[in-house]
Amino acid sequence: MTDQARPPIDPYPLSDYVAWAGRRNRDPILEIFQQKFPDSGDALELASGSGLHINHFAPHFPKIRFQPSDLIPEVFNSITEKREAAGNSNVADPIRIDLTDPATWPSAAERRYDVIFVINIFQVAPVSIADGIAALAAKLLKDDGFVAIYGPFKVDGDYTTDSNKAFDAEILAAKVPEWGLKDVRDLEKAAKPHGIVLKEKIDRPANNFILIFARG
Repeated sequence: MTDQARPPIDPYPLSDYVAWAGRRNRDPILEIFQQKFPDSGDALELASGSGLHINHFAPHFPKIRFQPSDLIPEVFNSITEKREAAGNSNVADPIRIDLTDPATWPSAAERRYDVIFVINIFQVAPVSIADGIAALAAKLLKDDGFVAIYGPFKVDGDYTTDSNKAFDAEILAAKVPEWGLKDVRDLEKAAKPHGIVLKEKIDRPANNFILIFARG
């Protein structure tokens, strides 16, 4: 149930909190993806975690091949179990991608992507990860492809709502280095040297955004 009490914040991909947040946001994200995705092609998810999102989206895009990935191989079983339970023949076996290590990135000679998407990582990841996402996108995106980044963000140093300010305070209270809401402008700065620019900022429920980046 999406209206259950929120579990304590825990960014581990298989935690109760991540599952709760995923169930809460998957349909608002899907609504935009249904407007933006091509009719057919290839989509790469970064930081797929448990596989909740990719396996929720896949049935709605039967002509798109979805490639899940994560830094942590321990989550791969969860991704494939959800794939089999849903009968998602268009979801590939998960692969390991470390956004700080280009040696782990897929080969552009083998496949390029119409869409690269990542959901809810920046509040618990360094903003430098944006550099890796942009560099990977510059390598793997098709010429007319795009990157979709979902989550809560500040804009020009300011919180967009009081609830996001309170959420950030809760995250920062954990005193974990690099945790906290990031600024959209910092993501733009990280992406620009790779020729990847912000094209659109789309409001979503619960004071989140989908940021659409593409080649400049």
